[in-house]
Amino acid sequence: MTYNTIIIGAGAAGMMCAIEAGKRGRKVLLLDKADKVGRKILISGGGRCNFTNLYIEAENYLSNNPHFCKSALARYTQWDFIALLENHKLSWTEKTQGQLFCDQKSKAVVKMLTNECEKQGVKIVTACNIIKIEKTTSLFTIGTANTKYKTESLVIATGGPSIPLMGSSDFGAQIAKQFGLKNTPFKPALVPFTFPQEQLDHLFKPLSGTAIDVTVDCNHTSFHEALLFTHRGLSGPAILQISSYWKKGDEITINLLPKIDVKKWLEQQQSEHPKAELKTRLSHIMPKKLAHKLCEDYLNNKPLQQYTPTEITKLEKQLCNWKLKPSGTEGMRTAEVCTGGVDTDELSSKTFEANKVSKLYFIGETVDVTGQLGGYNFQWAWASGWCAGQFV
Repeated sequence: MTYNTIIIGAGAAGMMCAIEAGKRGRKVLLLDKADKVGRKILISGGGRCNFTNLYIEAENYLSNNPHFCKSALARYTQWDFIALLENHKLSWTEKTQGQLFCDQKSKAVVKMLTNECEKQGVKIVTACNIIKIEKTTSLFTIGTANTKYKTESLVIATGGPSIPLMGSSDFGAQIAKQFGLKNTPFKPALVPFTFPQEQLDHLFKPLSGTAIDVTVDCNHTSFHEALLFTHRGLSGPAILQISSYWKKGDEITINLLPKIDVKKWLEQQQSEHPKAELKTRLSHIMPKKLAHKLCEDYLNNKPLQQYTPTEITKLEKQLCNWKLKPSGTEGMRTAEVCTGGVDTDELSSKTFEANKVSKLYFIGETVDVTGQLGGYNFQWAWASGWCAGQFV
């Protein structure tokens, strides 16, 4: 059973690569160990599929080589994928910050990709457990439980090990290692923060379910989005975003009122409501539960007329530069993606072929390129898959 191209991993990148290779008349086999294709696509965006973003830039991606992603993102853009959707009579809606969601939801996107694979003659085999991969001079041999496949070109599109319940693993990194390619270790990204038990009991559990728009900073990077208190710590888009830039031991800095000149507001409240307590006035500009908790535990609550100018300045700092030190993250179990993967120095940014191993390719999240929250990781999958598909 010999093919021109075998792609391992029937996710976003793998399916896109299969479609493009099929268009070139290649005999393509797409293998996946799951019982159906596109499992991560199906759960993305709460089943609504945040398939790309209007504002794709290289700066939206994390990699040891920040330039590596530029070529692929320029050759297959968000507009190209939007055109593919529209050719299949699918529509989309823009949510916040350029995030595009498919109106017909995730299943429609998977069906579109599956239909395109069928149209190009791609053979898809699911529930396929790969035991061994070997290479001779001209062919790769892929051994499964009951079949051996041979191919000229082999593409690894198995993603990273985030959300292991979905069947994800570090398979791609293992194959890279087998063939002598360097890897950057996978780390959870776009993941909630955890905190010491005492802090959880005292602060986070009482505020569980409370959300607020904030700016959060860490390692010279900041995001202005929603933060959510949970019984395990902190979550919400702002936290997921900054988690990709956080390292163990780092503090994060939270501005709880990023749209307000806090000092000016405090002085105005002091003038207009001198007898009101701080927690009462704060409740007008942030969730009441949070205002009361902060005032009870951190802000020395009292009537506004009793605060000195020095104390007003201190309050401003506490509200705009609230420093917290996470103990860790929720890990691979809930991480949406991973940072790390096959070292980009090992690959061609044009073809995604390994420099040291002819006709071996790595695409998508298997590569050390990780997007921010908001459709960026899907665009990387589409782009890297499309580019490799022109050569495999």
